[in-house]
Amino acid sequence: MPRRWTPEQRAAQAEKIRGWKPWEQSTGPVTDDGKAAASQNALIHGLRARDWLAYRKRINDLLRACRKQLNQI
Repeated sequence: MPRRWTPEQRAAQAEKIRGWKPWEQSTGPVTDDGKAAASQNALIHGLRARDWLAYRKRINDLLRACRKQLNQI
């Protein structure tokens, strides 16, 4: 079960994080292996990977053509 934050807890946590500023300490991948792995994140994760978008477009085009044919019957 996920934690339920009260508005006060959320504000306090946000203030703490603004004090820590973890985004200023993040370096991202440093080694070549790490950079290679990180470069694949977009490919592996999400429905917005380039190949997947092209595949979805072809499927939608096919469905559109099928609907058009069925409407003519």
